Amino acid sequence: MSTQQTGFAFLPPSVATASIRGGSARFPVRRIFCVGRNYAAHVKEMGGDAARETPIFFTKPADAIVRDGGDVPYPPATRELHHEVELVIALGGEGHDLTPQDAERLIWGWAVGVDLTRRDLQNAAKKAGAPWDTAKAFDASAPLGPITRRADLLQPKGRITLTVNGDTRQDADLSDMIWSPDEIVAEASKLWTLSRGDLIFTGTPEGVGPLNRGEKVHCRIEGLEPLDFTVV
Repeated sequence: MSTQQTGFAFLPPSVATASIRGGSARFPVRRIFCVGRNYAAHVKEMGGDAARETPIFFTKPADAIVRDGGDVPYPPATRELHHEVELVIALGGEGHDLTPQDAERLIWGWAVGVDLTRRDLQNAAKKAGAPWDTAKAFDASAPLGPITRRADLLQPKGRITLTVNGDTRQDADLSDMIWSPDEIVAEASKLWTLSRGDLIFTGTPEGVGPLNRGEKVHCRIEGLEPLDFTVV
């Protein structure tokens, strides 16, 4: 199809998608929001105060998604690529300025994800009071496992783990989250009008650490499909 037929100066890029557990349909990704400092032990290991404060949000581009089983290229401009395993919320509704009770109705499903971070760039940004975009929003920075429909699992509970080459790095319980999924969606809706296709990474527990080329990462949350990838 020519550009004259489409009305565009050039053909638009394809929509980023995620797989859905138990079917061939795909979940179209609109935006990716991420929450920082949502597990007290992780806040402390990063040198912060674990008091319950308003969630810190940052974003990644939709095409940062890496589907389960896909290789993750080691990113440029860093010597400290870190893993952060997280519960991911997939939204299937629209709303703004919601209560936690209303926000719950927007949740379509759940997945295991990893917020990959260029830690050295993040630390430099913190010292300079600068945004985290270069540390968080780079290519292939959001590996994501298959999404489990909320109709099949009302809400995940239990352990969240990440191993590297079989060695356990992160091992915690979802009950350790400072902000619940419903509360996170509600807080995000005060800042943006949320819509179908939005993903929210809900924060990582303690144990974050470096990844190197050739290492194999395995992530699990009870009740959800696991996530596996290799850093290349």
